[in-house]
Amino acid sequence: MARYEFFLASSLEKVFPEQRPAALPADSRLSVWHGTRASVQLVYRADSGFCGIPDQPFQLEVMGGPVDCKIRSVELIPSDFPCFEDADDNYIVKSPGLFPDLLSPASTQIIPLPNQYRSLWLSWDIPSDAESGDYHICISVRAVRQWTRCNGVSVTAPESDNLCFELPLTLNIGKSELPEQSLIHTEWFHADCLASHYGVEPLSEEHWQILENFISSAGQEHGINMLLTPVFTPPLDTVVGGERPTVQLVEISLDNGVYHFGYKNLSRWCSLCRKYGITYLEIAHLFTQWGALATPKIIATVDGDEQQIFGWDVPASSEEYRAFLASFIPSLRSALEHMGFDQDHVYFHISDEPSTNQMDAYRIAKAQVADLLEGCPVIDALSSFEFYQQGVVRQPIPSNDHIQAFIDAKVPDLWVYYCCAQGNLVPNRFFSMPSARNRIMGVLMYLYDIKGFLHWGYNFYYCQYSIYPVNPYEVTHAGYAFPSGDSFLVYPGKDGTPLSSLRAEVQDDALVDLRALRKLESLTDADFVRHLIYENSGMDLMTFTHYPTSSDYLLNLREKIADEINKRS
Repeated sequence: MARYEFFLASSLEKVFPEQRPAALPADSRLSVWHGTRASVQLVYRADSGFCGIPDQPFQLEVMGGPVDCKIRSVELIPSDFPCFEDADDNYIVKSPGLFPDLLSPASTQIIPLPNQYRSLWLSWDIPSDAESGDYHICISVRAVRQWTRCNGVSVTAPESDNLCFELPLTLNIGKSELPEQSLIHTEWFHADCLASHYGVEPLSEEHWQILENFISSAGQEHGINMLLTPVFTPPLDTVVGGERPTVQLVEISLDNGVYHFGYKNLSRWCSLCRKYGITYLEIAHLFTQWGALATPKIIATVDGDEQQIFGWDVPASSEEYRAFLASFIPSLRSALEHMGFDQDHVYFHISDEPSTNQMDAYRIAKAQVADLLEGCPVIDALSSFEFYQQGVVRQPIPSNDHIQAFIDAKVPDLWVYYCCAQGNLVPNRFFSMPSARNRIMGVLMYLYDIKGFLHWGYNFYYCQYSIYPVNPYEVTHAGYAFPSGDSFLVYPGKDGTPLSSLRAEVQDDALVDLRALRKLESLTDADFVRHLIYENSGMDLMTFTHYPTSSDYLLNLREKIADEINKRS
């Protein structure tokens, strides 16, 4: 008879078929708070099967939790571009292969695969009215006595009657409420990618339903409270001279030289954002990426004829574009105010990721709109400290491998971002990185009092430069442009709803860590919390390039934070 393994592993383990992950100790405790999610993995394996195929089924039962357990299978996803050649040593593997990432709905029946470690993702969404305290959860896996094999043969195995695994876990729900998330968190939302993937007309009713599903998931499940809003089609990751599908929310007409604007679709978008907890909007960039040299694609009805009035062929310095913006931006600001988004909750962009040699072009573009954006927050992702030093960008978003200069300069209200280029030393969330490298961002953002976090890829399902769509279940690197795990955080489900990833769930835990640290600071002081963070870290100073890399450090820190909060509640 085959031998079987069933054991629990933390949410920070990535379970590869050929490698046994670290098991949680039998007396493990997992601390969470109301309105957060607790997650653990059930790992399983068979040492053989019937003619080499999966055979013996098991029935899973999870008892003792505050709510029903959500069960998802951790599916393997291919990557033939897991990292760049110059990657550091803090990767699980650097070779192409199958990586645990997709979380797919699963049943309570488990059929272990011969000679493969696999896992189920078990999670509990803790309701606000759950009773605080310890819940002694029993995860029971019992062999099925009778089943039908894939060849249609019915099998009865009396020896399976005594084959049962019982795995205990203590789930502690904290006595205190955590504060609402104060971090402004945006993952760029690509509305056109959803239309392309599902084969629906942009802004059709089918598209709107899909948009709602993905906005709901972003706001309700993944701590995203700012959404990239396509008032016109965002000029991001677009080949020079090319274009992305039109997802322009604002209706524009030009009659006898006078602009008129309609906000029906934008109002619908804003209603969805408010419904699902999106409290900030970031307006699509006003100029093209990587240098701000041209204008975005903008469609208008001109004297009754629909046409493109701006794009790659119109320079950023265009007087016609300035005239358009002088009409559009005041109108837009007023409309958004009436839709529930005042100027403190609407952020604008000039151009994404300008380099130092593009500073003059960026200045020219910014001058086109500076007076029109008076009083509005304007942010841009960049790496060069000179943009801030010379006063060109007042609210920079530096990458986490260039942030130290901004920290040293004590830039107020500092944001941070990372993308494909941040693959050495700093935290990131590639398939091939350990999950601790993803989750440590919560601790670092606390230590450096980060105001906002930006990532460009919530659901980018195109190749680089948006030349053609890709199937994200097969092409996970946008056409060998970005290491797998950079261009999207959620997968497009068959029914128009997103499916989460292991990386998204780990990042969610990082956001909870941040909230819990801020809660503890409110009960003690910053020095107390910093001491707790550094205790047992083996470090005198943590930076974005120097931090604990072990899973145990983060798991133990969560429990210490919970204990200290509970003591004071």
